Amino acid sequence: MTPLPPTTRALLFDMDGTMVDSMPAHARSWEVFTRRHGLDIPVDEVLRRTTGRNGVECIRELFGPAVDDARALQLIGEKEAIYRDVFGPAFREVPGFRDVAALAAAAGLPIAVASAGDRQNIDFALGHLRLERRPDAVVGGDEGLRGKPEPDLFLEAARRLGQRPADCVVFEDAPFGIEAARRAGMPAVAICTTHGADELAGPHVLAHAPDFRTLLAAGFFAAFAR
Repeated sequence: MTPLPPTTRALLFDMDGTMVDSMPAHARSWEVFTRRHGLDIPVDEVLRRTTGRNGVECIRELFGPAVDDARALQLIGEKEAIYRDVFGPAFREVPGFRDVAALAAAAGLPIAVASAGDRQNIDFALGHLRLERRPDAVVGGDEGLRGKPEPDLFLEAARRLGQRPADCVVFEDAPFGIEAARRAGMPAVAICTTHGADELAGPHVLAHAPDFRTLLAAGFFAAFAR
């Protein structure tokens, strides 16, 4: 495991499966949604095809490219409302995330959320997490940017923080997100909550870990610990 470089100037976090342990709730909500709309697609395939994409991209991936923006937004809004109903009572962070956010705050290291989720889902997660300091930048999938594996979300997060992409480190749990970090020219850390290390590999990946607690115990953030 390569430690977090002391030259790091910002931390960029994917949200679902990285900050919060939400992927089982997303799987359940896709099951409900696809059954409601008569889509005969196994949930594992739905997740493989959609995780990291923005909402409109997800709907067009499942229903076809002819779905117009208004209908796509209506459909993804329905699906995400199911997700929040499912995850709310069972909400949990990925272990150690809040500790890492607090360490970054104490070290004066800016953090950003760069998620394909929409503003409602981001606000939902941040409201439950109750971080000591709100992220310095938040970029969502409903802002007109391309979803992962395109680099747009990460590049916009770096821009809003005023940092060079190479000086940012991305934390991600999904193959599309790891690829987006590579395309953005950013080193990455793979959080293996939903995928194995072999699926989250690349020359730009500094470390693989099941959660942030493991990274903290291994001294990954030693350069910024006080």
